[in-house]
Amino acid sequence: MKHTKTAFSIFSLLILGSFLFIWLENELAFREQLKERSLPSGLHPIVEEKRDLLVNQAAEIGINILITDGYRSPEEQDGLHSQGRNTPGSVVTHAQAGESYHNYGLAIDYALRLDDGSVVWDTTRDGNGNGESDWFEVAAIGKGLGFDWGGDWQRFKDYPHLEMTFGLSIRELQQGWRPEDKME
Repeated sequence: MKHTKTAFSIFSLLILGSFLFIWLENELAFREQLKERSLPSGLHPIVEEKRDLLVNQAAEIGINILITDGYRSPEEQDGLHSQGRNTPGSVVTHAQAGESYHNYGLAIDYALRLDDGSVVWDTTRDGNGNGESDWFEVAAIGKGLGFDWGGDWQRFKDYPHLEMTFGLSIRELQQGWRPEDKME
């Protein structure tokens, strides 16, 4: 009886070890594939669709907006990051290349467009005359479409910024994960 229990325990450990070995081998192969993935070169299709809905829904309530930024290349991101540091201008981002959801096609920025075609970043403007800030109305529409709004951030408030993370952190995106990996 004692030998049977010992043999069964050894057999169980061998089976478990085999499953763990196979899982680890597959996990390592998957992580290697992630590292080889290239960066996106445009907005994610879902973000693009929601961007268009944002523009249309804002227009329906009398707010004309301009999407001022979407996908950003690593070079563009580094250029923005150097602003206010190595080049003239105000600091507009704390994110270097690869540290922004823009670099993965998962973020957009917006501004208000006036009737004369000029663009403003006035968060208090009430152009449609309903007693509410147009800026915050657009942010609410964006949040209703599934975006996270930079104006809700605790530290650095980024009022023009809307992003869809799909549950992915910047670190995961840097490792090669993409929204499709979370949707499968």
